[in-house]
Amino acid sequence: MIVTGWSNGSPNNRTGAGYGLKLSHADRDAAFDPSWGSVTLQFPEGETISIRLSPSFWRNCSELRSSVIGRWLLRHGLAPWRRGYPPQLSLTPMGPRRFRLSR
Repeated sequence: MIVTGWSNGSPNNRTGAGYGLKLSHADRDAAFDPSWGSVTLQFPEGETISIRLSPSFWRNCSELRSSVIGRWLLRHGLAPWRRGYPPQLSLTPMGPRRFRLSR
């Protein structure tokens, strides 16, 4: 599935806070289970992190939010981006609660 970079509008470009990945509601509903409290995200370099799924994830805010994601975006020159042009990335299910991010 294709995901886009997400920002809360005032991200911290030093710590990576305020960044994440935005999923469409259709992709969220197809690939995620409401019973999950968190998912594991694997970066292209192999690092994995656990990301908590907040109650708002299931309402209107279908973002995976993490300063680690933000630092990865910054490190790879994908953030900050010009308004209206967030990076597009691929998020591939690898099993229950586990996803791989790629460019």
